[in-house]
Amino acid sequence: MNERIRAPEVRVIDETGQQLGIMSPRRALDIARERGLDLIEVAPQARPPVCRIMDYGKWKYEQSKREKEAHKKQAHRDLKTIKLHPDTGEHDLQTMIRHATEFLRKGHKVRLQCQFRGRELAHAELGQQRLERIAQAVAEVGLVEAQPTLQGRQMTMTLAPRPEKPKPKPKQDTTTAGVGQRDA
Repeated sequence: MNERIRAPEVRVIDETGQQLGIMSPRRALDIARERGLDLIEVAPQARPPVCRIMDYGKWKYEQSKREKEAHKKQAHRDLKTIKLHPDTGEHDLQTMIRHATEFLRKGHKVRLQCQFRGRELAHAELGQQRLERIAQAVAEVGLVEAQPTLQGRQMTMTLAPRPEKPKPKPKQDTTTAGVGQRDA
């Protein structure tokens, strides 16, 4: 940018996109300063390097706006965690199923964690049954991505949203309606 350009000659493009030709960086910088703009090297690997006359601050601002917009368009898939215990009550379990269904419908993955306290670890199969029950309840919107695994004092299972099926196109009626019918 500006005085930091070290090439002996540069190809210059003005703010409207017109080529001004090949000239020394000093002359190109003088032209840019007359117009109240900056000289920016946009293609340093070209021979001679390509420089553009533009407002650097405005260019930087527009570039950050483009990056933010591109970031917004990216799909944000979060991993939601639902924690339970082997003795979690029926009503609480129904609430957890409802939350897991909502998360999966929104496209998020769901991690189910069954935490064992004290001697509950001796009956790990109860926790596994709870996890599998939730997985069966949300089977229409999600599928099991990782089977239940025991890690220390917790059993973990991961559910992923089902891939959306393309909706079938409505079939057009191939019969000729109204042909051969008389007005009554």
